[in-house]
Amino acid sequence: MEHSSIFWTTVLWVIVWGAIGGVVTPRIYLRRDLDISQASLVGAAIGAATGPIGLLPLWYFTPALTPRWAIIPGIIIIGIIVVAFARADPENLCVTSGSFVASQLTNGIVIGIIYGLMALGLTLIFSILGVVSFAHGEFYMIGGMLVYYISAEWFPGSNPIIAILGACLITFLIGVIFERIFLQPMYTGAVERPGEYAILVTFGLAFFLQYFVQATAGANPVKAQRFFDFPDINLPSADAPTLLQTTAGNMRLFDAVSIPNPRFTAALIAIIMLILLLIFLYRTWVGKALRAVSQDRQAAAVAGINPANMNTLAFGLGGMLAGLSGATLVQVFSWLPQVGTLASSRAFVIIVLGGMGSLPGAFLGGLLVGLFEAAGTGCIPDPTRAASYIPAYGMIILTLVLLLKPTGFFGREL
Repeated sequence: MEHSSIFWTTVLWVIVWGAIGGVVTPRIYLRRDLDISQASLVGAAIGAATGPIGLLPLWYFTPALTPRWAIIPGIIIIGIIVVAFARADPENLCVTSGSFVASQLTNGIVIGIIYGLMALGLTLIFSILGVVSFAHGEFYMIGGMLVYYISAEWFPGSNPIIAILGACLITFLIGVIFERIFLQPMYTGAVERPGEYAILVTFGLAFFLQYFVQATAGANPVKAQRFFDFPDINLPSADAPTLLQTTAGNMRLFDAVSIPNPRFTAALIAIIMLILLLIFLYRTWVGKALRAVSQDRQAAAVAGINPANMNTLAFGLGGMLAGLSGATLVQVFSWLPQVGTLASSRAFVIIVLGGMGSLPGAFLGGLLVGLFEAAGTGCIPDPTRAASYIPAYGMIILTLVLLLKPTGFFGREL
């Protein structure tokens, strides 16, 4: 950056006054016996956006706060950071190229859809079983590995759909068998401390799956070929501004937005799966039984639903959704037995951001994390280091959510 001091001074201003607003505002509201549920979030947003100019009136008048109070300050914060970044690095592609920004945001949404699908599996497990599976990322890794080996090694030339269905079936069965053997005893009274037990056994499954795959498949990265080729399309014509143009491996919209074929295909598969999942949960008896158990296990049991079977089904479905996410992305990224570790941490960030146990929150959180990662990697001045910063983005989001809104978007407080 040519004038990096401008940018970092602005960031420091936002952080310092946001912290002051987030810490002091709930104390003032508590001292006056007022509702403090939104005080940290709103105080931090107003402090970061306006500093003392906005905080002093807030502390003096102490109006009733709702999440809507944070919307306008949030927009102001984004605007302040964008302007400061543009002044600090005027030659950056995120400043000079609108098509580059549009492509980054579009690809962020595309990847975010798949992140949301992966997080939905973890949310489903948590809402039904009441445990967080630390092996979720390994199901994601297994799904990708299975698609690669089915389509490229075991049955070369086979239809990718067969490989994806095979990965879904195997990850579902792994989840079902594991839940029946290792998690079922938690609900029969055979385990004295079920919370700690669930952490240990899911950690154990994660280590087993990762090192089993490394021992059998090796530690070298693999990557599947793209599943399908786009047909050649050029709308409206070759000599006019192009509405849609496709080649075998790329799609271009409005002569500006570029979407690689593997990412588009992965997002399309994820959207289809999301629609099927919603139909299953809200239109079938089994799906309604799952939702009933998540809301009240005892009442569901009285109504004739077997909670033990629902636990098994939920863990299997959760593992399958993670496996499907990996199955779609193995054509996008290079795959290693260790990819599950980052996937697990990303899924935890997403469900905390969206709210523990909230399915809509998990999907929305996935979109936001995808956008955040795309914007971060695209705008970093040194592209050779951009990918190495991806794990840090999730930790930044997690820290902000836990400090400002522990309930996430739609969940309950941790």
